[in-house]
Amino acid sequence: MTHFQLTTLPNGLRVITEQMPTLRSVAVGCWVDTGARDEWATEAGASHFLEHLLFKGTEDLSARHISETFDGMGAESNAFTSKEQTCYWARLVDEDLPVGLRLLSEMLQRPAFRQNEIDSERQVVFEEINMHEDDPQDSAFEAFTRAHYNGHALGKPVLGTRESIGAMTRDALHGYWDRRYGPRSTVVALAGAVEHTEAVELAEELFGEWSGDGVGHEYHPNTCGASVGLVERETEQAHLVLGGDGMGRSDDRRWALGVLNMVLGVGMSSRLFTSVREERGLAYAIFSFNHSYADNGLWGVYVGTTPAQTGQVMEIIEDQLSQLMKDGITEAELEKARGAARGSLALAMEDSRSRMIRLGRDEICGLEHLSMDERLQRLLSVDRDQVMEVAGQMFSGPRTLGAVGPFVESDLIGYVE
Repeated sequence: MTHFQLTTLPNGLRVITEQMPTLRSVAVGCWVDTGARDEWATEAGASHFLEHLLFKGTEDLSARHISETFDGMGAESNAFTSKEQTCYWARLVDEDLPVGLRLLSEMLQRPAFRQNEIDSERQVVFEEINMHEDDPQDSAFEAFTRAHYNGHALGKPVLGTRESIGAMTRDALHGYWDRRYGPRSTVVALAGAVEHTEAVELAEELFGEWSGDGVGHEYHPNTCGASVGLVERETEQAHLVLGGDGMGRSDDRRWALGVLNMVLGVGMSSRLFTSVREERGLAYAIFSFNHSYADNGLWGVYVGTTPAQTGQVMEIIEDQLSQLMKDGITEAELEKARGAARGSLALAMEDSRSRMIRLGRDEICGLEHLSMDERLQRLLSVDRDQVMEVAGQMFSGPRTLGAVGPFVESDLIGYVE
């Protein structure tokens, strides 16, 4: 028996639910199959700007009415934008679902695009860009991504730039919404105290008259070689992100990559945390990560250390990567990674919003819907040879380094060549 139910309405909108009988709340997300990578040059930052703007209301509903209605129900509501998707969500008591979903449906289908609200929200986005740039860790990740995906659609910043946001017109925003938002590019995902039949009937009532075609995407390989992205700044701490090409989200090797990532740099017993922080005290924060997209992905390591210790830290990171390529992981590390995955999955499954995000993201991305037991089985099937093979494939390719600190590029180029 599947853990979810899925229905496609006549207009192409998909409704997917997962019932959690012990809850009184339900998390609902309206997922739109569009993000920063889908923007034209004149629309840089439009996905995120539009996410803000839809909360400003419709022709019949003001921003204040939307916020006061959600607040009056004690609901949580927000949205987020990524390089490939946009999601508008709410978490509320089950009996308030009709009101909450009605607000979300109006926001998606009938945004007002009032010029005064566009101008005021433009300033909010400027402040978000300022906040992002003031955070050196965020800046290091942005420099890394921009350098790694130089010229590729995935290299576009989700927030856009001051120049692109400043030049964004009402027509450009409306045109992007008209082109990318529609029932065939939208998934309504619900998890918690929800009956599937009732959710479908409600979605049919609220979205049934919405019309429009589906959306497409342009996929290209990433051809960037070894590169450095540097933000020169007089900081007390250097912020460094070293990484390279990863794998797409549907790649069967992703389970082995997940185990590899846990062993390398997830948690206080990982190799990087132990060797850099615990044994030598060279950093407060160090961790590894991997990001997967439709057509490719990336892996990386973040560390914050003093500029004078950069060379020593980078040498340790390189040594750990080399050891994993040469010797792989131990049986004890494999078992620990499995246990960590089992625990994190179990905790996530207890939260309705986490389950909604998993449902919506997997459906909008065209991935297989796996239960907790099925996910655990995939992880348990990973062996040491598979992890070692993935390490060799990932870590032997060209490197990218994103950095924020008092450097010049010649100080850093040796770490990627």
